[in-house]
This record gives sequence, structure tokens and C-alpha cells, in this order.
Amino acid sequence: MTFPLAPAPDAPKTEWRTWARAARAALPDRSEALTAHLRDLLHAQGARRILAYRALPGEPDVSGLERDFTLLAPRARFRPSPRLTLHPWHTATEPSRFGALQPPADAPEEALVTVNAVLLPALAYDRRGVRLGYGGGFYDRLLPDFGGLVIGAVWSALVVPELPSEPHDCRAGWLATEDRAERVQD
Repeated sequence: MTFPLAPAPDAPKTEWRTWARAARAALPDRSEALTAHLRDLLHAQGARRILAYRALPGEPDVSGLERDFTLLAPRARFRPSPRLTLHPWHTATEPSRFGALQPPADAPEEALVTVNAVLLPALAYDRRGVRLGYGGGFYDRLLPDFGGLVIGAVWSALVVPELPSEPHDCRAGWLATEDRAERVQD
């Protein structure tokens, strides 16, 4: 498997996003293995209600967790300001502007305080839990006051030693890959 050379740690996030998309396109889907590690971690931590995500092409598909947990799905809203709202998993039936399924605008909302864990999709992570997202800042606005588990879900080939970060970037406390689930390094 041939991967493009990763940018320098201080390269702009746009370069990192280009690299991560190209690298991810070359990877096989090992969602079942990643989901098994997530399931074990979530059970071990006593989580019951999980904010998950509906996978974009190339992202790990975590929908297999639905059998064991109560999953919620996010919806990106843009007015009056950009934010995520949380909804019952089964309501995610319409395509979003990003290409993933999302709940419709009138789906019943759930409060973040009812959630035990948040699964964060990303293009890449570093070993410190720094997330390379898609650039919208939705999770960075949602998570600053969240006290539960924050778990990055990503392919192991997209976990790098160091990514650029900014003070507002929320970090994951755990990373789950197709190989394992583990706490991030400090």
C-alpha cells in the first residue's frame, strides 16, 4: 500500500487535509474491527448513551454499536450560528450537505448532558488526541464543557506523531482504531 508522504507537523491544516484524504482513499474498510474495540472500551467505561456519527465515504462506520448502546446522531445547523444538535440515531434519514445521513430539521432533540461518550470522526489524529477535522469547527464548539468520554475513531494509518493545533481545538482522550482502543499520550 503506497501512501503519500505526510506533511511537516507545522504545515497548514489544508495540506494535512489533502494528505489525509489521499491516504484514507487507499485504505481498506476495517470498520468491524474498529467497532469491536470501541464496543469493548465503551462497555469497560460504563457508557450507555453515545453521540456517534453517520460515516462519510472512507470513515470508519460505527453503526454496528447500535445493538449495544443508545446512539444519537448529530445534525449540523448553520443559523443563527454554526452548531451541532443531537437526535435519536434512527432519525438520521436525509443526506447532509457533507454527504452523510443526518436527522431532518424537525427531529426531536436530545441534550448533550444525557450523553456518556462522544465518538469523533476525523481525517487524522495525532498521538496526543489532536484531531484534524474537516474545518467547520462544529465539535470544537460542542465539546468544551462536555465531561464524558471523548473518543477519536480513525484508521491506524492516520494516527501520526504530531498535527498542527490551535487553542480552541478539542482533543480526544482516547483513540479507537482497527488495531486497538487506548488512551492518548500526554
